[in-house]
Amino acid sequence: QVQLVESGGGLVQAGGSLRLSCTASGRTFSIYAMGWYRQAPGKERELVALNRGDYTNYADSVKGRFTLSRANAENTVYLQMNSLKPEDTAIYYCNAVSYGANVAWGQGTPVTVSS
Repeated sequence: QVQLVESGGGLVQAGGSLRLSCTASGRTFSIYAMGWYRQAPGKERELVALNRGDYTNYADSVKGRFTLSRANAENTVYLQMNSLKPEDTAIYYCNAVSYGANVAWGQGTPVTVSS
């Protein structure tokens, strides 16, 4: 199994930046995709960005503002979030998909953007 630990959330003013980190442990050799989802109060969990190999898929709402990067040697994925908006406020969850259709989730890290 894969375990994920996130860090980097917090409170920031609109227009500011934050960087989230997620480190995987366990059967990391089986991971083929990693990314980030978020869930705002009263809303369903939604995709933010997901990387598989050389391709990263971004939600339209974050394109041009958020950047996902991976440090494979450290089994870590980052989410650089710039030009943050109040509507980006949510709990952000790291996600990893392994061969065998196993899906792991982190515990979530809160991001609050004040106007």
